[in-house]
Amino acid sequence: MVKVLFVCLGNICRSPLAEGIFQYQLKQAGLENKIAAASAGTSGWHIGERPDPRSIEVAKENGIDLDSFGRKAVSEDFEEFDYIIAMDQSNYAHLNALPGSTIKGAAKLYLMRDFDEKGKGQDVPDPYYGGDDGFKKVFTMLDRSCRNLLEEIKEHHLR
Repeated sequence: MVKVLFVCLGNICRSPLAEGIFQYQLKQAGLENKIAAASAGTSGWHIGERPDPRSIEVAKENGIDLDSFGRKAVSEDFEEFDYIIAMDQSNYAHLNALPGSTIKGAAKLYLMRDFDEKGKGQDVPDPYYGGDDGFKKVFTMLDRSCRNLLEEIKEHHLR
């Protein structure tokens, strides 16, 4: 099974939304038994908490239920996951500094928008301090990026 971990700062906005979108896409493609997704945060501020209500709402508007609970990213994630996807440069730097991030056979670390043709390599902005419109824009970015990530995984792991 190919395992993907989506990571943002608090694990209540962007990463659980990416996890939910990706799981939805996996079910649509009939690949939920071949690819798994999870999410985490680089901080420990929201361990055990549900996603932000605005993430839950924008997901629900698109037919997606978010059922994850906040957890912190740890070094062992590099051994457990095949892909670790950071939402922005700050998250990427934090993850890259964790012990185990460079060991042979460790997960591959990417930025979420490395998979977005409309913003390749750019950050997924944190919508936490903004309004509902920011969550809708982030949803669109994540949906597009997740679709391309899924194609990448299918091409390189599911032939």
